[in-house]
Amino acid sequence: MASSPDGDGPDFDGWVAVRGPALLRLAYTLTGNTADAEDVVQEALARALPRWSRISRVDNPDAYVRRMVVNAHTSWWRRFRRRESPVPEIRDSQVGDAPRGGGLAGLDQHSVLWAACQVLPEPQRTAIVLRYYEQLEYGEIADLTGVREGSVRSRVSRGLATLRTQLAETGDDHE
Repeated sequence: MASSPDGDGPDFDGWVAVRGPALLRLAYTLTGNTADAEDVVQEALARALPRWSRISRVDNPDAYVRRMVVNAHTSWWRRFRRRESPVPEIRDSQVGDAPRGGGLAGLDQHSVLWAACQVLPEPQRTAIVLRYYEQLEYGEIADLTGVREGSVRSRVSRGLATLRTQLAETGDDHE
């Protein structure tokens, strides 16, 4: 990766070319759809660009910008949570693969788990995504989200309990 013009850290465009897809995947797992994920990443990167000379010199620019993505998602979620609300059950018309009257039975394991994650409250979903998708430690998640480690552990625990219950109700208890 090329250095920035001042020679202190990686060039912003080069860094985004390398790390952008991972940031987009993180945002997708947080938001649940591509368009919102792109908006969240765009917002985070737009905020990072004017500060890049400082960000590129920190010990871990990846973690810094990843936190910016999580914060952008949290801001987005707070702004739009009144407009959208998850439903406890997906109707057949919303899921193209599901057989008529079959509920979630016709979906693959990934789709069932994804649908269950979308029903979780945002703080629990964020903690679950960072813990199991991004494979971060509890302390790292606490640093990223700005809450205490005990709160992160609680969110992960409650989120997993909710997922277990939801998956047991569908008859597809996959972990």
